[in-house]
Amino acid sequence: MRAAYIERFGPPEEIVIGGLPAPRPGPTDVLVDVAATAVNPVDTLVRSGGFRTPVPFPFVIGRDLVGTVAEAGPGAAGFAPGDAVWCNSLGHGGRQGPTAERAVVPADRLYPLPAGVRAEDAVAVAHPAATAYLALFTHGGVRPGETVLVAGAAGNVGSALVTMAVWAGARVVATASARDAEYVRTLGAAEVLDYAAPGLAGRLADAAPHGVDVHIATHGRHDLEVAVPLLALRGRIVVLAGTTARPVLPVGQLYQKDGSLVGFVISRATTTELARAAEAVGQLLAAGRLRPRAVEEMPLADAAEAHRLVERGELRGRRLVLRV
Repeated sequence: MRAAYIERFGPPEEIVIGGLPAPRPGPTDVLVDVAATAVNPVDTLVRSGGFRTPVPFPFVIGRDLVGTVAEAGPGAAGFAPGDAVWCNSLGHGGRQGPTAERAVVPADRLYPLPAGVRAEDAVAVAHPAATAYLALFTHGGVRPGETVLVAGAAGNVGSALVTMAVWAGARVVATASARDAEYVRTLGAAEVLDYAAPGLAGRLADAAPHGVDVHIATHGRHDLEVAVPLLALRGRIVVLAGTTARPVLPVGQLYQKDGSLVGFVISRATTTELARAAEAVGQLLAAGRLRPRAVEEMPLADAAEAHRLVERGELRGRRLVLRV
């Protein structure tokens, strides 16, 4: 089969487009004819060796797929040839990635694609939307009527956070650039503040007079000296980005508010957690409420260039989808 793979860690130039033996499913696996994959920042980290995880060489790159079931193992109940499906947790933990004509997916990591949803849209939102779900619900414990602050709301994860928080019945206060403010409002945010304008901390406090129940920043800078004073009683700060960040934490204010700070990476989510996220993602996709802002399609042969674009930070809210 044709695949995009590496034989050692390194820069995008290590990606080879060529033939590999077609994989075979085990008893609890599903063999999928891949239609499209997405390119995530974490994919570049796995390819370069920056994110340490078991990797079998030659290693097919990527993480997310949308495709059609070709064959299901005897223990892969619920899947049959021809079913439209998606997955967002291949390519780490010893599993091969999906950037190939065919991929083997463990049945507990594979989900049905709702009817009428375009493959490109589904694969584009799969990873950021699942990340948003885990941040809000698994780790943030958001409840109806609470106030959620999303810092960096116009990006892929940020827009999914706004959409899901509104869906959950929360009030959303968001920060974004001035040029992105109207887009974020269309997602349902009650207040959208320009993060570059002076006096942001005061304007955030005015926008959340009863405090922030769940605070999530997607940009990775984590100004905790601003975030902690904004918290409501028992407010939660959820950290999902910023591998090199070293912010100052106002510990006294945090514990006096009964506040908490929790971090997570989606790569360590359990299959149960991922399945719960997938159920919500499927519902929102089917309802037309979850959609990518912009998708740029590229052929499989351009996988290396796609990785370069991600690493250079040139996408500005666009999602790169590789057509297989």
